[in-house]
Amino acid sequence: MAEFTWDQQLIDKYNLSGPRYTSYPTALEFSEKYTNADFEQALSKYPERPISLYIHIPFCHTLCYFCACNKVITRHKEKADIYLDYLEKEMAYRAQSLKDRKVNQFHLGGGTPTYLVPAQMRRLMAMARKYFTFTDDVEMGIEIDPRRIELNYMDMLVELGFNRISIGIQDFDKQVQEAVNRVQDQQFIADLISHSRELGINSINLDLIYGLPFQTVDKFAYTLEEVIKLNPDRLSVFNYAHLPARVPGQAKIKEETLPTAKTKLDIFAYSIKRLHQADFAFIGMDHFAKPNNELALAQKAGVLHRNFQGYTTHGEADLVGLGCSSISMVGDTYAQNAKTTMEYYELVDKQEQAIVKGFALSEEDCLRRDVIKQIICNFSLDYRPFEQEYGIDFKEHFKQELDLLDTFIADGIVIPNEFGFTIPERGKLFVRHVCMVFDEYSNVKRASFSRIL
Repeated sequence: MAEFTWDQQLIDKYNLSGPRYTSYPTALEFSEKYTNADFEQALSKYPERPISLYIHIPFCHTLCYFCACNKVITRHKEKADIYLDYLEKEMAYRAQSLKDRKVNQFHLGGGTPTYLVPAQMRRLMAMARKYFTFTDDVEMGIEIDPRRIELNYMDMLVELGFNRISIGIQDFDKQVQEAVNRVQDQQFIADLISHSRELGINSINLDLIYGLPFQTVDKFAYTLEEVIKLNPDRLSVFNYAHLPARVPGQAKIKEETLPTAKTKLDIFAYSIKRLHQADFAFIGMDHFAKPNNELALAQKAGVLHRNFQGYTTHGEADLVGLGCSSISMVGDTYAQNAKTTMEYYELVDKQEQAIVKGFALSEEDCLRRDVIKQIICNFSLDYRPFEQEYGIDFKEHFKQELDLLDTFIADGIVIPNEFGFTIPERGKLFVRHVCMVFDEYSNVKRASFSRIL
């Protein structure tokens, strides 16, 4: 792999706020004028496309102070039974429009999906397979909190068909863990990963966060070394955004304990360098993968895709979300369910589904979405396919945007060629900036997004 370049002058110049582009337009553009009828119409347009099915399980035992996810903190397990009751109603309703389509990707997120006790998890998967048809080679993933499960929980998950796991580690330093209320046993995590591999789990992702209280480069270096020993297939190194006004739980973190902006950048710079040495390919933004992982292979082949779940190889599938706050991405439309469990329950009681807002893309939106996806997934752009598909002269259609690339070209972030441009190693950290050039919505809303680095 080519040596990754960290240019501090460019970092200082371009470290602004911007979207993560899990969608274009972003969720900020979703409107309450969008209805379930709009979503049903979108589903009817693509009767043969496979489904990537996402189910949101909002429950957690305790509050991790850094967490900005949609969650319900409770120790009352019976609340999950009530939630499953409503989830089955929504499944039954939505399955009517999907009966001829197969699920080739399935993911449980949260919250904490492993909050469910074995009987609840078995019930959930029985429901999913009752209402939806899974392919024989379905990719099944789940997010795992390693603090409150036993090793034999993994045996059950494999029995139910799961073949991919993602474990939230965040940091192995005990002082950091205590400051964010997420203390976990390092040896158990190692045993959990080892046991998962023995059971045949073929993809393991680990999540880390930089910018948490008391973190330093040396402390995070220890965490990275321990993570590298665990030999994950994929790794995410997320930037913590401290926004207590929007995320009340974050107010429990004392601002004076947070690392400085310079220390955060130094941690990320070290992480990129060390992971490169450990043979992890930089997929983009904060994602890394082993060179033989399907994400790295898809990127190399130019077929990597991105949606609300992040980078994926299932670009041909429509994303259908179930449960509170879940988001669907079907063809040229997005739809989101009610965020709170109470509103979700009320809507499912009334109408068997819980869509509260969404967005129908125009042809121009679709064009720009495809352009941004190519840039953020593959670090390059070829104008010709867009000219053929959309019947445009790319240079004329995007004349203003291409003129704005001149600054990036001068800084070596973008390298133009006859039919488009590429983003070299020194520019990969700034891929979101390049995408923003083609974004008609972001310029006036940058304050709504977290910093890019």
